[in-house]
Amino acid sequence: MGKQNKLSELLSCLTKKHVIVQTHNYPDQDALASAMGLKVLLEAKGKKVTIGYEGIVDKDNTLKMIELLGIECYLSDQLNLKPEDEIIIVDGQKGNINMTDLTGDEVACIDHHRVRRGECYKFSDIRDHVGACASIIASYFFENDIPVPENVATALLYGIKMDTHNMTRSVSELDLDMFSRLFPMANHEHMKTLENSCLKLSDLEAYRTAIDTLHVVEGVGVAAVGEGCSEALIASVSDFLLTLSSVQVTLVYSYRAGGVKFSVRSEVERYDASDMIADALSGYGDGGGHADMAAGFIPNVPDEHTAQDYAAVIKERFIRRVCTES
Repeated sequence: MGKQNKLSELLSCLTKKHVIVQTHNYPDQDALASAMGLKVLLEAKGKKVTIGYEGIVDKDNTLKMIELLGIECYLSDQLNLKPEDEIIIVDGQKGNINMTDLTGDEVACIDHHRVRRGECYKFSDIRDHVGACASIIASYFFENDIPVPENVATALLYGIKMDTHNMTRSVSELDLDMFSRLFPMANHEHMKTLENSCLKLSDLEAYRTAIDTLHVVEGVGVAAVGEGCSEALIASVSDFLLTLSSVQVTLVYSYRAGGVKFSVRSEVERYDASDMIADALSGYGDGGGHADMAAGFIPNVPDEHTAQDYAAVIKERFIRRVCTES
């Protein structure tokens, strides 16, 4: 079926009036923008849609995005889910470490990460060459001549901007096309507010810890950010360290939620971030993502001391992989 019929194809696999759109846990701007856009699209076709997620939203600009743009989203335990409920996953895939298996039937998936289990959905639109899931959702509006409300255009534009790191990372033709089309439709006062709401004062402690613990070997910058940091903050620190001229790859970690969370960035083509973190975590946890940005998690870690022991092993594996491929 042609690309222009993706929305129709999705609708054809939905049998119920009410649909749940699930983002990955601890949703970021791209996930929320994608979910919001899909909700508006499906409601334009007569569906009732509820956005659900697990974890928390604790980054200032993400919270501000929800408030300014009127994104209605709910924790999964507020949804009273039943086995027969139909779920559409956005910006993630079933089986991912950051995608809780909620009660319900995952009938569809729209994502921009590498395919894990594409055969388990009635409908899937998974394009791992695209920089932001929001670009895929935006394309459905234009391909089906559905008007894009200003708040939705703003959300989608911001999601694309954030997940491509200001249009500098994994940018595809679709990202460029959607960015240029959405730009004149968006509320740029809101965009400016979101741009200026990136950090809380308390976040600076994580940056301080990362600077104090930073260890650079063969162009790999490894750092801890302290206990209990959010996924968004760990990722932000990872991006920050990549701006150092002596660092081409970053590995940043934090003990949180009973496990060790890792964030990886790579600006060198031969160092595939997704493959490297998956390889380093083999036997301990799971990881994946894109060639230039990825994440991983080791579950069931009882305390921070044990977390440091695990992190030391992963760090050694990770650096050895880089040295082998140099």
